[in-house]
Amino acid sequence: MAKTTKRLSRSEALRGPVKPEPIEDIENVLDAGVSVGQEIKFLRKASDVTLTQLSRATGLSQGYLSQIERGISSPSVKALHSISRALGVNISWFFRPAQNLDDDLDEFVVRHDKRRSLTFESGITDELLSPNLARGIELLRCTFAPHSASGTERYEHRGEEAGIVISGRLALWLGDKRVDLETGDSFAFESTIPHRYANENDQEAVIIWAISPPTY
Repeated sequence: MAKTTKRLSRSEALRGPVKPEPIEDIENVLDAGVSVGQEIKFLRKASDVTLTQLSRATGLSQGYLSQIERGISSPSVKALHSISRALGVNISWFFRPAQNLDDDLDEFVVRHDKRRSLTFESGITDELLSPNLARGIELLRCTFAPHSASGTERYEHRGEEAGIVISGRLALWLGDKRVDLETGDSFAFESTIPHRYANENDQEAVIIWAISPPTY
């Protein structure tokens, strides 16, 4: 029987699993010396996952994972698949799109055509507007396909959230309260309040979402 990697992603609790999106020629990318360790560390910490938990979920030793995060060791393709599955992302998440060669602001600025994104089976697509997950806040552009939803169960976690509906409409549940948001409406709430959301309409909805601290 094949071993199933336990997922540790907080995103999955609200958005469901991501759609597969493999990188072509990933061996060549790894051989080129592209460092993914820092991005793994940022995501792991934002997901509130310890090295011990990630080790148990992937079957990789804590020492090896620590070496990957510190850039001492380069992960094998198999290890990277295990880590990405456990953290609930595609492998492509760890390879930031290259900025312009003359752009030295990539730690501060995300160009519109260089965003990292994840599309979930629920019909929700998240684009990371923040350069990384290392700071105290993350900014997302969330696109909800018609009749997409985060699921039927409310979810709670640490932190605070705020956002604004750029287009379309969104239903937001906070505890036992339902809030119907229209274009131009904004919101803010403590993430410790059980919450979920859905686009119950025939049109796409786009929301700019801020979460502090990052809990991707």
